[in-house]
Amino acid sequence: MNRFQVRKVAVLGAGVMGAQIAAHLVNCKVPVVLFDLPAKDKDGAGAPSSNFSKNGIVAKAIDGLKKLKPAPLGDAAEAALIQQANYEEHLDVLKGCDLIIEAIAERMDWKLDLYTKIAPFVADHAIVASNTSGLSITKLSEVLPEGIKPRFCGIHFFNPPRYMALVELINTPTTQPVILDQLEAFVTTALGKSVVRAHDTPNFVANRVGIAGMMATMIEAEKFGLSVDVVDDLTGKKLGRASSGTFRTADVVGLDTMAHVVKTMQDNLKDDPFYATYATPKVLAGLIEKGALGQKTGAGFYKKVGKDILRLDFATGEYVAGGKKADEIVARMLKKAPADRLKLLRESSNPQAQFLWAILRDSFHYAAVHLNTVADTAREIDFAMRWGFGSQQGPFELWQAAGWKQVAEWIADDIAAGKALSSAPLPAWVSEGPVAEAGGVHTPQGSWSAAEGQFKPRSELPVYQRQAFRESLLGTGAADPLKSGTELFKNDEVRVWTLDGKVVIASITAKLHLISPAVTEGLLKAVEIAEGQYQGLVIWSPDDVFSAGANLESLMPVFMKMGSKGIAPEEKKLQDAMLRIRYASVPVVAAMRGLALGGGCELAIHCARRVAHVESYVGLVEVGVGLVPGAGGLTYIARRAAEMAAAGNAGADILSFLKDGFLTAATAKVATSAHEARKNGFLLDSDIIVPHKDELLHVATATALGMAEAGYRPPHKAVFPVAGRSGIATIKGQVANMRDGGFVSAHDYHLAAAIADVVCGGEVEAGSLVTEEYLMALERKHFCALLDNPKTQERIMGMLQTGKPVRN
Repeated sequence: MNRFQVRKVAVLGAGVMGAQIAAHLVNCKVPVVLFDLPAKDKDGAGAPSSNFSKNGIVAKAIDGLKKLKPAPLGDAAEAALIQQANYEEHLDVLKGCDLIIEAIAERMDWKLDLYTKIAPFVADHAIVASNTSGLSITKLSEVLPEGIKPRFCGIHFFNPPRYMALVELINTPTTQPVILDQLEAFVTTALGKSVVRAHDTPNFVANRVGIAGMMATMIEAEKFGLSVDVVDDLTGKKLGRASSGTFRTADVVGLDTMAHVVKTMQDNLKDDPFYATYATPKVLAGLIEKGALGQKTGAGFYKKVGKDILRLDFATGEYVAGGKKADEIVARMLKKAPADRLKLLRESSNPQAQFLWAILRDSFHYAAVHLNTVADTAREIDFAMRWGFGSQQGPFELWQAAGWKQVAEWIADDIAAGKALSSAPLPAWVSEGPVAEAGGVHTPQGSWSAAEGQFKPRSELPVYQRQAFRESLLGTGAADPLKSGTELFKNDEVRVWTLDGKVVIASITAKLHLISPAVTEGLLKAVEIAEGQYQGLVIWSPDDVFSAGANLESLMPVFMKMGSKGIAPEEKKLQDAMLRIRYASVPVVAAMRGLALGGGCELAIHCARRVAHVESYVGLVEVGVGLVPGAGGLTYIARRAAEMAAAGNAGADILSFLKDGFLTAATAKVATSAHEARKNGFLLDSDIIVPHKDELLHVATATALGMAEAGYRPPHKAVFPVAGRSGIATIKGQVANMRDGGFVSAHDYHLAAAIADVVCGGEVEAGSLVTEEYLMALERKHFCALLDNPKTQERIMGMLQTGKPVRN
């Protein structure tokens, strides 16, 4: 398959989804042009206003991206990279686009009209795709010229597109298979998305199963007399689903949007055995009629009044105090293993437990009945619910984990007793033949295709060779990364291993990958092994935490026995380990994903190179527990300021390059993306940002090998200038003003002064040359002195006890 080159993408429609898709393309360094209708000059008659632009609609949408939460852009300043266009003046721009994504309102007639308008401007090689959430892709294709039809398909992003992994790809009967293969490779590697191939049926896979599940939940909630807050507590994290639960999710999605998806089902699924459940609930219709459309209008199933979140009372239609939680006995049931959990819920007389069994049974029943039409295999349904709706397990996966045969019998009994939402029986394949014999739909050979009556293996497109450990489903026998490869060393908190015999991998296995003496020991052993007979070292773990920092709790026994004097040697060991990594004779690559905080951030910045997943959250957060960074973080800030000053101008003022780094540490600023981490100085221009989490290990390993092949040598140990006492005085003066104005506490000032002392090099003349070891000694001095400070001890104990920072 020839590589599909995407030099530029056009997004048609600057609404909520279109603008955010454009933002995500910018996040992934893909040039994008955003189109919408030409704006009309409000002044009307005569010559246009002086500041009028026909791109006004697009400009407003792009400006709105900077204010949206959660932030659609990794760096808000990059909104300016989205090219603005309108259909009246700029259709010629489409000729230079390799991919055109249509994302206008869900109106078939509007979409068809737009396709007719753009068709003459589509390049001969370009792919055209609709981001419709449920309209027929085949019907949409009918107005396209014969030359474009083979290159047309559906591409359904989920909201918000930066954060939701799922993209559904939908073919028409005329779509060339290679087009979907090319698009799947592009959205996987370039955009970091996880692809599900969907059939061209109403609402495709995720919305079909997910919205049907939400409708079923509303029906069962009414049946069991449960309030929206209790339902959301039951159907959120406790159930292994998105924390927003059911009604809050509906509010976030938009009640009008949800109603539109439901209407698609009402209009097109009249023969569906679950058709009665697609009726719009009276309460939902009533809210929409009143204009209460959820989060975007300030009221829906919930309403925020001041700091209070009120909930809708179904009985009265009024908003009342919310915050009710699930019964403790039910919460305990949900912590059990799947088989015990479902048995307890089914047999309980508690209405909340009965409700939970009912919605789980309904989801199993619905997925089984519809598998032969909505998806190629059960794998697509389970992944769609995981990636598109935030479920830890899809319906088939949970059913299989709980015991396939027993759960099938329970569902069949409920159908016979009239308790289910449909009288449709379970398909014969559930209880007879290969699935029953295998104990479920997912096996090492593949997942069950009801339409074809066989287990089908996963796609093996070349793009997936970049994923050594693809996200997998229960029952598929996928390799466990922490049990794979050749093990070279292991202690309680680090596994050192190799997958290819060329690069060593160090995986931190401690909770939150907190750095303890055992982790330090493991990392040092990994460096030693890598230097002995390998080409490089990658620090990587298979979950979404690089390292949340130092393990303060592990040092408690030493502190209780010897005070801060006992901590100083341990702190020096950690600092020495960071320098050992920095000056290793083989390249050490940090493969970062998720949290890289405090000591985790310091570990990353001491590596030769960083390969970061785009969703990496990086920062020096020690002031939150009343400490200063003590593992070389402040030394790094001072060294980088000196390097940047030298690169910028031989006579440059180091302090001007130091201020941003100082503020980042003193305010515990955490970058909310890898792009922002680069802006904050924790990633360098030479570091690599990877869109797909499952490609992180591949890219990091390739980076280490490439550096080794290029003849990697560690940096020279060198002295560098510091800002000195005059720099300290300047910074302290500015922070003192903030303290005196009541913006920071006296202890915050004390911490900031300590940070300033280290990054400026202590009481020396400006321009004095220092070593990393000298600055690390200053770090150590302040770190240990702060441990004896009662205010710091309050912050540490508060964090250990509640997990939240104490402001004092």
